[in-house]
Amino acid sequence: MLELFSFIVFSILLSLLICLASFFIAIKRPYSEKVSAYECGFDPFIGSRNKFEVKFFLIGILFLVFDLEISLLFPWVQIVIQSNF
Repeated sequence: MLELFSFIVFSILLSLLICLASFFIAIKRPYSEKVSAYECGFDPFIGSRNKFEVKFFLIGILFLVFDLEISLLFPWVQIVIQSNF
């Protein structure tokens, strides 16, 4: 029981230390590249109720579909390869 308690206390202290270190080490003023429109196509600091380009949403959905397709085909290929030997 003491080992579990010491592990929990150690993990909490380590998490707090890492969070505080990242807060003090981080750059406080972001540069222009950081706050520019990246992949979403609109300014990130304007209202959240603006019109959104559908093409970015469609590209994201296509990526997810093909990513899941590959992850489902890999085990099938492994089974086929093992059954042939």
